[in-house]
Amino acid sequence: MTNFMQRISIVFSGVAMIGLAYPAHADTLREKQTEACKGDALRLCALAIPNEKKITQCMERKQDKLSPKCRAFFKKGTKAPPAHKPKSK
Repeated sequence: MTNFMQRISIVFSGVAMIGLAYPAHADTLREKQTEACKGDALRLCALAIPNEKKITQCMERKQDKLSPKCRAFFKKGTKAPPAHKPKSK
């Protein structure tokens, strides 16, 4: 198996594990965006994973290639939900 194929396998395995860890429904805006854009992120911006800021920048540059559901989160004038930050103690 080539190095590229190994990377893709690891990415898809990680996404599958994350998908199993979360409920099937999307309650928050952030979860809805993740649900709508996960496939686009893997397809268009795989090299930016896991850096969320780089993924967002990549997807903003490639808005014309995003699926309609995902593109709705990147329309001009709308701001993507902020990344989850752990609470400070």
